[in-house]
Amino acid sequence: MPHSNIKPVTRQRARKLRSEMTKAEAAMWDMLRDFRPRGARFRRETPVGPYIADFAWLSARIIIEVDGDSHETDAGKLHDLARDAFLKRQGFRILRFDNLDVLQAQDHVFLEIERHIEHLLEDI
Repeated sequence: MPHSNIKPVTRQRARKLRSEMTKAEAAMWDMLRDFRPRGARFRRETPVGPYIADFAWLSARIIIEVDGDSHETDAGKLHDLARDAFLKRQGFRILRFDNLDVLQAQDHVFLEIERHIEHLLEDI
């Protein structure tokens, strides 16, 4: 009996995505790891239902997405709307950042994330 509602094909795809991170995703991962000493437990390419979140802090119900060009197409926008609606119904808050912002405005992105999660972080 399966232990969750995640299909094996989704798990396999998530595993593959973890090994093929983009430069922007790698930069975001470095940023998110800086929150770890303060209690944030983000995971990379995490299945949530039929979707895969770029980064998720499951217990805090926070998802962070790093969006490339494919999210700017009509099909990409429709997919994101359906996906975000599903994730919000599951109780997740979604933060989206453009690839270029992650790569070129890291301080701004870091502070924006911190602003949204600071109430969940431990003081050190």
